[in-house]
Amino acid sequence: MNQKVQIPLTEYKQRVQNAAAKVRERGLDVLVVNGSESDYANTRYFSNFWPVFERCGVAVSADGRVALMVGPESELFAADFGVIDNVFVLREYRESANPAYPELKPQTYNDVFKRIGVTGENIKIGVAAWLDTNVVMMDGLKEAYPKAEIIRADEIMVELRSIKSDNEIACLREAARITQIATERVIAAIKPGMTELQLVGVAQNAIYENGAEYEGLPMYCFSQKSTKHAISRSSYKEIQMGDIVQLNLSAKICGYSPSIGMPLSMGKLAGEKKELVEFGLEAHMWTEKQLKAGVISGDVAKGFVEFFKARGYGKNFLYGPCHGLGLIEVEAPWMETNSVYPLQKNMTFQIDTFVMGSDFGLRWEKPVAITGAGIDILSEQIGTIHELLF
Repeated sequence: MNQKVQIPLTEYKQRVQNAAAKVRERGLDVLVVNGSESDYANTRYFSNFWPVFERCGVAVSADGRVALMVGPESELFAADFGVIDNVFVLREYRESANPAYPELKPQTYNDVFKRIGVTGENIKIGVAAWLDTNVVMMDGLKEAYPKAEIIRADEIMVELRSIKSDNEIACLREAARITQIATERVIAAIKPGMTELQLVGVAQNAIYENGAEYEGLPMYCFSQKSTKHAISRSSYKEIQMGDIVQLNLSAKICGYSPSIGMPLSMGKLAGEKKELVEFGLEAHMWTEKQLKAGVISGDVAKGFVEFFKARGYGKNFLYGPCHGLGLIEVEAPWMETNSVYPLQKNMTFQIDTFVMGSDFGLRWEKPVAITGAGIDILSEQIGTIHELLF
């Protein structure tokens, strides 16, 4: 990996200032963003810290000061890996085993807010990543500030993260490069009788060998019946001739996690499988042609649904056509039929084309960035229909 492909410290600092401006715009005193090992994106956006077992949070004041909140075992870890100097240990961010830590003298939200200049009791607290804020965190905030007004503020993070910087796009492109290598390795290695998990092992070896920090998602190597799962996990199921095998592989760089997805056929395609693999690719390329700055996202989604119906595949539609891409492989905003936002330059998406068959499913997927005239494909173009003969 080229070590220069990363988010620089200056950009993390600017993100805090951008957030503070939105805190002021909304008349808030402080923004609290929470995350976990699995949903780390909003907290890592400011801190570059990705917790293990425990949770974490970031507090940003209206005047642009910031603090990182971690569980009892993560103080040194956060100081070493993160980019925020103010690190506080709060009981609210402990792991799910719920240890008592009888010797611990934890800090509180009051300590955190005081350090970043938030004083008084009748304050307005914006909480983003609402779905990642558990009851313990919320109760802790209410106990520390019983007179505060607590406001859901998810839209702040969506606004901040939707338009990517050049550094973010570089991280996505580097991760996609590594993912392409893993995809090629899996296609070269697959044989009848291998398990789905053995293919995952091939992919994992390739991404770490080529510079990834981690998998961008649980590697998708599904076969036949499991390919109907929109989301799932690989298993010990053995791959057989005649199966459709779905790959969706992803490498992570600085948290940024694009995915490349395609169906493989164990043998020649025929019948419904051939028909839907080809239609899925056609729908994928239709979507690609619709994307450019200024287009209304919901219009793309409505057109996508109509494309399925007009071709006689309405019953094969599950979702689509695109979802946001960034610090995790699926992030806001999605393109849905009720979406109203316009596409803007440097928004990044996964073109995600899922087609449901009678006893199988398939997905064509790749990462793109929006440009004025169209898109910048962040991986190599996909579209080869792989019929593997042994």
